[in-house]
Amino acid sequence: MQIGSERRQHERYLLPSMYTAIDIRPGEEDEFKFSGHAYDLSVGGMRFELDEPIEPGSEIGVRITLPGAEHLRPMHRKPIYALATVVWVEEDDLESGGPVRMACVFKTFCQLGDKERLEARLKSGRYSLAA
Repeated sequence: MQIGSERRQHERYLLPSMYTAIDIRPGEEDEFKFSGHAYDLSVGGMRFELDEPIEPGSEIGVRITLPGAEHLRPMHRKPIYALATVVWVEEDDLESGGPVRMACVFKTFCQLGDKERLEARLKSGRYSLAA
C-alpha cells in the first residue's frame, strides 16, 4: 500500500454535529445504556462520541437515528441497527473529563433493510463526503 493512499472501502459522509443521535448497547446486554452523537458515517463504520469511553476491541450494538427524515416515508425514517467493534478511542479525550471520541467498524446489520436504508440515506445528497 502506498503512503497516503485511502484505506477505507466505503465513502465516509459528514453528519450534522450534535444532530445524529446514537445509542450504544455494550456486548451482549439487552438495553441501550449510552447515548451520544455520530460525526461521520459510512456503510463500514462510524466515528462518534459518548460521555463514557468503550475499550477498543469491545463488541457493541448500535442504533443510529439519522437527521432529516421528516419528508421520507415512515419505513425510511426507522433507525439503523448494527453490531460493531470499537477500533479506537481518542486518548486525549480520556484526560479531559468531557465526551470521548471513538470509532467502530460495523460487523453486521441487524434488521432486514438496515444496510440498504443507510446506503440510500447517505447517497441522497443530504450529506457531504468527508475528506
